[in-house]
Amino acid sequence: MTDKTPNTSSRRDFMKSSTAAAAGASAFASLALPRGAFAGNDDTIRVALVGAGGRGTGAAQQALSTNGAVKLVAIADAFQDHIDKKLPILQKAHGDRVAVDKDHQFTGFDAYKKVMAMPEVDLVILATPPGFRPIHVEAAVAAGKHVFMEKPVATDAPGVRKVLEAVKVAKEKDLKIGVGLQRHHQKTYLETLKRVWDGAIGDVVAMRCYWNGGGVWDPRKNRDQVSGEMEYQLRNWYYYTWLCGDHICEQHIHNLDVCNWLKGNSHPVECQGMGGRQVRTDKKYGEIFDHFAVEYTYDDGTKMFSQCRHIRGCQNSVTEHAHGSKGTADISGAKITGENAWEYGRKTPKNNPYQTEHDDLFAAIRNNTPYNEGEYGANSTLTAIMGRMAVYGGKTVKWEQALNSQIDLMPETYTWDTIPKVTPDENGVYQHAIPGVTKTV
Repeated sequence: MTDKTPNTSSRRDFMKSSTAAAAGASAFASLALPRGAFAGNDDTIRVALVGAGGRGTGAAQQALSTNGAVKLVAIADAFQDHIDKKLPILQKAHGDRVAVDKDHQFTGFDAYKKVMAMPEVDLVILATPPGFRPIHVEAAVAAGKHVFMEKPVATDAPGVRKVLEAVKVAKEKDLKIGVGLQRHHQKTYLETLKRVWDGAIGDVVAMRCYWNGGGVWDPRKNRDQVSGEMEYQLRNWYYYTWLCGDHICEQHIHNLDVCNWLKGNSHPVECQGMGGRQVRTDKKYGEIFDHFAVEYTYDDGTKMFSQCRHIRGCQNSVTEHAHGSKGTADISGAKITGENAWEYGRKTPKNNPYQTEHDDLFAAIRNNTPYNEGEYGANSTLTAIMGRMAVYGGKTVKWEQALNSQIDLMPETYTWDTIPKVTPDENGVYQHAIPGVTKTV
């Protein structure tokens, strides 16, 4: 990892190499390797899906839409009803590219292990609730599988460290890792950032980023519909920090990642902020906050001002901005104002970055070119976790403190009888973080 901001020359070189790699991967996507290159002794990339929720199903759709021979051969999920709901959707959309028989539908906490044990699987899509990502990617790399994993890649510092170690091993094994931070594959972002790195707004002195919206789905299951506390939290996973990381981590990571990307895939060195539970106070909303405001500082003194909010009826914004000595860049809007005013043309071709990120990953697998997004995925995840730590605790948190934190949110074991570390009181109310009181580092 690096916390150095690249100079103008290195920023240009970085952008050129990043753009060339993305363009090259897309260009190679239609090329096929010689037969026998993959586990099935032919040119088919065989995929397994771990986590059959909405995003996992979307990622599988995109994987199955890449060029070349590809098959979905297994699905793993904690719950059979998830598989029963999503598998027909994939079969209808992709026909014989979906070859998941009953023997290759795995459920329960150890379902992922059964997928990793399948010698015919070349790539696994990891899309369970984020808390499980570290143990899943560790197992995938140990089994010699290529990986596409959704963001965030962890919910606590021990998880981030586990992912970073798996990323290191994947590089040694020449395994490819993609991370669902799709803006890195989006033409409007690539072109806008290229201009910023080339000096269009001068020296960047500050950044702003937002994920302010109405929130996500309400809890899906009541207590009388589940077998116990573990199933209750899993069914309603978004509202528990060990599972989702809070919405600063699960959603706002996208915007934080763009600011890190602008800084050469670096990361802040410290942050401080505030937040709380203003409207989501009912016990059904578990323990997470509904608003955060964090001020991050990079090693050169650059500030990044971050907001995320889940409150309906308010002004919404899911955007990123950079302020420089010669102008301002609306990065998400692909527009620059100031001395070098510019806007991405309305008729200029755009792309679906969710599809392109899979096109690029599969092209790298087929052509055996270097491809590993794991490190910046882990850095941006820890950036979000560090912000949560600062807000939950009400204190400034430094990068090294966050990275080396020994606070482990995950249960000791994974069974339906396991009691998570966060449990409700006799009235079903969960204790949430209290700034100034809660220990977070």
